[in-house]
Formats: sequence, structure tokens, C-alpha cells
Amino acid sequence: MNLIKPFLASVTVMLLGALSLQASSHREAPLIANDPLADNTDVYAFRSPDDPNTVTIIANYIPAELPYGGPNYYTFGENIRYEIHIDNDATVAGDEVTYRFTFHRINEDPTTFFNIRLGMENIKTTYSLERSTDGGMTFQTIITEGVVPPNNIGPRSIESGVGLGAASYAELMAAAITTATTGEVAFCGPVDDPFFVDLGGVFDLGNSPRQNGESRDGLARRNVHTIAIKVPISTLLKSGAPAQPTSILDGDYVIGVWASASRPATRTLSTDGTTASVDGEWIQVSRLGMPLTNEVVIPIGMKDYWNGLTPYDEITDTLLDEFFYNPELALYMDDDLFGGAVPAFSALRIQRNSLQGFDFGNGNDGLYGLKGSPAVAGTALDDNIFGTLLLPGPGKPRSVDLWPAFHTGVPNFPPYQLATGKNGNPLAAGKPFINNFLPNGGDMLRLNMATPITDRNDPAFSSLGIIQAAVLGLTDPAYNTTADLEFIPNMDGFPNGRRLEDDVTRIELQAVSGVVLAAIGLWYDDYTAGDPNPVTTDLVDVLTYTTEVETNDTAFSTTFPYVAAPWRGTEVSFNGG
Repeated sequence: MNLIKPFLASVTVMLLGALSLQASSHREAPLIANDPLADNTDVYAFRSPDDPNTVTIIANYIPAELPYGGPNYYTFGENIRYEIHIDNDATVAGDEVTYRFTFHRINEDPTTFFNIRLGMENIKTTYSLERSTDGGMTFQTIITEGVVPPNNIGPRSIESGVGLGAASYAELMAAAITTATTGEVAFCGPVDDPFFVDLGGVFDLGNSPRQNGESRDGLARRNVHTIAIKVPISTLLKSGAPAQPTSILDGDYVIGVWASASRPATRTLSTDGTTASVDGEWIQVSRLGMPLTNEVVIPIGMKDYWNGLTPYDEITDTLLDEFFYNPELALYMDDDLFGGAVPAFSALRIQRNSLQGFDFGNGNDGLYGLKGSPAVAGTALDDNIFGTLLLPGPGKPRSVDLWPAFHTGVPNFPPYQLATGKNGNPLAAGKPFINNFLPNGGDMLRLNMATPITDRNDPAFSSLGIIQAAVLGLTDPAYNTTADLEFIPNMDGFPNGRRLEDDVTRIELQAVSGVVLAAIGLWYDDYTAGDPNPVTTDLVDVLTYTTEVETNDTAFSTTFPYVAAPWRGTEVSFNGG
């Protein structure tokens, strides 16, 4: 419809707003797929590798941008609040620190259809950054007129005299890095999409790795728009926490990070369709914390609902918990159910008879049969320690591993320590390897800021993150001869935060197949309790599973904002080459 009366437009948008309090990563929720400018794709949080007293948080928006997608190239939207939320205190429901980015666009030369011509730029975008440190009660503006680089259209637009005349696109990116009045460093603009996954294979009923054909990165040579901010650890630190951590797993140094986008409730078009006005309260239309939550854990009928919640709503709204207690993906990793239907997952098999006594198959009890027994006394599974968070009831087998990974983080407390030093008892104290416990019941990316950085050039650096740290802690003589706390490479990897290099798709599929349970001593079914060697065929199969897409299609930068420059429109063909 070309012409629409304001009243009808208002009603329509109000109805859409009532329905779409939701959405998120790489088009995985139905409603937000129609609003790409507000669509979260990924969130990252890690200690800055070249500036370890800071944490870098990256929130990406606008999925699968074609680099040559002119003449109206994607950019950040107006009338959208893009926010990065940080929680550092589980005793208080809500953000302790919030960063709010809002964008403004102008056309410097509306007489041309070109995006850039003769030093002028159309869809030129700037931003303001506000910060709240009082739970969102008040906001302070800390950057005004921040510069967003243009899309990397091509050499005539960027470097030539008939374009912007820049020395290089890298020069434009560097010039856009801005220091806030409060010390944070920010960058907003188009970049290479750092997420790597075979989207075509995964969504072809789990065909990853592809059984007939070559796996491929579905996001190779695609761009996103990034909001990156480097924040001093002291700014993110919990009130009352020591200025220096007491250990490399100091619980006071844990933060939870999530990102969102919000729009005004009502948008009204003019009668000629050329302008629009907005009004009403701000409505969250997109959010993201842990990767792939809404994409592959939440079923399609609940995806929009998930995106309408905040992590703090999830403390009391437990409607979606069942999808973590009994994840759909686990059905395809169980030969008694639908394992045979997804041959690509044949290496991934969950424990149905771990230690000849514990069944973690969907609908079974897992460790619930031990509830209230002396076996769990004094552990995290004891109701007197963390309440009923981890053993809420029968028929919820993954309440002890998948649910906390997404909703509370993992404590450095028995049984959540490596099997090293446990002498065969999975519930005993063992070797610490993670502590990002922030038990507020909400999906967030949790990071322990006290955990040291693994050098990206270290031969031990691995995209498998905590999974690789566990492997080293269990099998490497440099780490498995003692149960004492010591730094193991990649303890700073996903799900302890998320580095750009982390292969989160592979890690999460391994986690669904029970690798975390195995790490703490609940070994796979082909292990016989009491055997001194737990490295069985099933364990090796899970650890060596691959989607065949394990790295990004281009190298990351060694300096802030760490993401790679956006692909150039003249360098990428229609077929992605």
C-alpha cells in the first residue's frame, strides 16, 4: 500500500509492537527478521588481549549484510536504542552499568543516487553514547557526535579524489575510535561478521558437518554493524570488590553481559508515505546474551516470547526452562530416540548410563535421585548451598549442566571442578577450571574478569575455550598431577566470556552431548566405573567432533576493536567469492 492514513498506520504499528516485544541473533526469531536494523546477531566479552586492565564488549547487529548492497547500504537505525547491559551483583535484580547508543543519519548530497560522491556522504551516521551506573535511573552523555565510518563500497568511493579521498579504509576505522569523557573507548561501524558457522548445513536438519558435500561458512564475506566498547575493569567491578582479585577465579570479578535493541511503541507514516513519526514507551524488540540460545535451544513458537524478556524476568518466569532441562538437540544425540535421523551428529552421544547408574537422556532424572542424600551434602547440589536451582525436580536431567551454563554460570565449587583429584567420585572436590557464577536466573554471557588472558600467539591457544582447558587439566602432565588451582590455557575462553576466535557452535554441540558432565567425572557409557583410564571411544569422538567450519574467514585485528575491516563491495561477487 503506497498511501496509508495515520490512524490506520498507528493502529497497525501498535498491534505489531504488542506482538513483537522480542527477537535476536542471525534472523532466528520470526518477528525481528522483519527489522534487521534492530536485530542483535552476537555478543562478545573478553579481557582485551593488548590492554589487560580492560574488558572489551562487542555487540553486533544487522545480520548477513551484502558488502555490495547499495545504493541504500545498511547502517544503524534511527529511533532505536542500542544498549549493552552489565550485571555484577546477583543480589540486585537489574543492570549495574548500561551503555546506550543512539544514532542519527543525514544525507549530505541528496541530489545523487551514489552513497559517496565528491567528498560528501549520504546515509552519513553519527552517534551519542550515554552511560548509567545507577540501574538505569539516570544517564550521562559521555560521547557526542561519534563518527560511524561509511560502508566499504569500493576504491573510487573511499580512496579516490571523486570519493572521500581517504588514504585507506583502515584510516577511516582508526579515525572513528573515540575515547569517552569517562575513559571508555568506543567504535561503531561496519565490520566483517566474526561469527563462523555452516548455516546452510546446520539448518538442513542438522547436517553439520555435511554428509554429502563440502561444509562452508555461511557468513563468509558478509558484514555486520558492530558496537565495540573497551571498559576499564574498575568501572565494571562489583561494589565492594577488592581492587585486585584474590585469585584467578575471584567470584567478585564475575560480570554478566547482554545486549538489546528497543524501539518506540508507535510509528506513524505520513499520508504520502515519505516521513514517519514515533511515539510511546520504548519496547525491547531484540536481545542477546549467550550465543545460539534463541537460535537452536528455543523452539520456533517461543522465540518471539524469549526476546520479549530481560534476563531478570527469567528469575521468576520459568516457562522456557524446560528447553534447557530437556533440549531438543539431545534427541538427535540419543540412539534410543532420534539419533539415527541425524548422521552428522553420530560422534555426539549423551550419557544414558554414566558410571552405570546415571541417565541424562531427555525425560530422565540425571542426578535428581541423589537429592537430599549424603552424596550431595556440601556440594552445589545441596539445597542448603544454592537452594533448588540445580536439582529442581525429576525428569529434568540437564538441570545440572546446560541450564546453569545459560542461566547462572558455573561455580568453582564441587562438583563443578575437573575430575583430576576426585579419585573416581564425580561429586568430590577436584581441580578448579572455571568460576563465572552469577546466579540471577537469566541468559547472559558471563565473564570472570580475574581470569588471565591466553596469548593469541600461544601454541596452546584454542578456539575450543573451556573445553580445551578441561582437556589439558585432565590429560596434560603439566596440569593433571595436582588438584590445586592454577592457570590452564583457555580458561578465559567460552563460556567464560566469549573471545572472537571461540568456536561456539562446536562447543555448544559438545556441551549438549554431555562433555561438561564428562569433564567433572560423569564419564560416557563405554567407561566402566573404577577403570583408571576414562579416555574412552565415546569421549574421544565427542572431543574430535567438528562442524568443519572452525575459524573465521579472515584474520582478526590485534588492536581494538579487534574485529576485521568490512568486506569491500567490489571484492565480493554474488556467489560469495
